[in-house]
Amino acid sequence: MNNVMEIQAEPSWRVSHLGRLMGHALRRFDERVLWLMSRDVLVPLALSNLAARDQVGAAHIHITRHVALKGSRLTDLAQSAGMSKQAMGDLVAQCEAWGLVTREADAYDKRAKKVLFTADGLLWLGAFERAVTQAESEFRAAVGKDVATVVALGLEAYGEGISQKPKI
Repeated sequence: MNNVMEIQAEPSWRVSHLGRLMGHALRRFDERVLWLMSRDVLVPLALSNLAARDQVGAAHIHITRHVALKGSRLTDLAQSAGMSKQAMGDLVAQCEAWGLVTREADAYDKRAKKVLFTADGLLWLGAFERAVTQAESEFRAAVGKDVATVVALGLEAYGEGISQKPKI
């Protein structure tokens, strides 16, 4: 007999484990946030159109989530988003072309640049806040206030270990 198990049917754990369920929930949440942002009347029309045509995706949400109001260095953005510096650089370049962010010299290190929101980027950030608030409200309505509270507390507790490498 070889080492390959013969599988008769799709094992249920593959479709119902916690990681997969969280992934589906995150995709659903991000899709809803982007949909709401694409219809926000305070978002500049060009950005709204990009979102409505699915040109803006979950990766672009990383920029919205992680750029500090006073600006962020590219390396810090990449680290907080869990992305490579090169991937974050590509994302910032695209967002810069769309007018969401700009790069300016870092006052503390002239060799480095800070990524800052533009005026349109701040409008986008405001739309992001409103969309997240609406999507969270919809989540609470769908699962109930108590379940939503437990989920939020559980994810917060579990997510605090993100900077810790698992011990093998």
